[in-house]
Amino acid sequence: MSAAAFPYEPRLQRSTGTLHITYRDRDGTTALADLRQEGCLKARFPRPTGWTEAVMLNSSGGVAGGDSLTLRLAVGPNAKATFSTQAAERFYGARDADTPSTVHTTITLAPNSAAEWLPQETILFDRCALTRTLDIDMAEDASFLGVETLIFGRALMGETVHTARLRDTIRLRRGGKLLLHDAIRLEGPVAEILAHPASTNGSIAMATIIHATPTAPAALTALREAWEHSPAEAAASTWNNILIGRILAPDAATLRTTLIAGLAVLRDHRPLPRVWNC
Repeated sequence: MSAAAFPYEPRLQRSTGTLHITYRDRDGTTALADLRQEGCLKARFPRPTGWTEAVMLNSSGGVAGGDSLTLRLAVGPNAKATFSTQAAERFYGARDADTPSTVHTTITLAPNSAAEWLPQETILFDRCALTRTLDIDMAEDASFLGVETLIFGRALMGETVHTARLRDTIRLRRGGKLLLHDAIRLEGPVAEILAHPASTNGSIAMATIIHATPTAPAALTALREAWEHSPAEAAASTWNNILIGRILAPDAATLRTTLIAGLAVLRDHRPLPRVWNC
């Protein structure tokens, strides 16, 4: 049958997922208070060996153009929790006509609470289209540690992200006041843009660490020392009791090694979630 018999673009199946997790303090122990999971997003709760932990997974096996994921994570007064992902998330190539996939994560921290946002790597494929936002809304005396990474193609697989549509935004509010608005927008010939010295000078792996806590400035020197001999380019600064770390690396392995060294300092050398070792 000729293509003329189908005068319209076929509608492809899209994945949607919603995940809501709320933790609360129960007699000095952090306990699950509410869980809602729909579509392709699920959560698993390993037996705690320290902080209470939630591991999130996307059962669709990756994200394509038009997919939509929404995560709402809340930590109640005096509670503390770590949120991680089962594996690296992959964002596959999209057709020109596809709307970008969307990933919206909201993390709310109540007074005297603490949360860690430690997803594994975000791997971007050629021609991917993604709009991702991370909103952190924290009380004045809460503590937050978070990581976001971007890997533009798997170097060992010989992959290159020639073009992409990417909008990646991180916003942090403390006591209702916006203290951080970090935005990346890349559209068009991404490989050429990243090769420019004013961009990443050829690095295809990058990470941002955010540590917002009253003691953040005290960790700046130790973090810089941990990265002093790193094979990646890494730097850190602090203001308003927020510490920001940036890493640029030629590949995902080098990025992860540098990232783990930094997280060890900021997490008082507590073990990372076990999924990071899988």
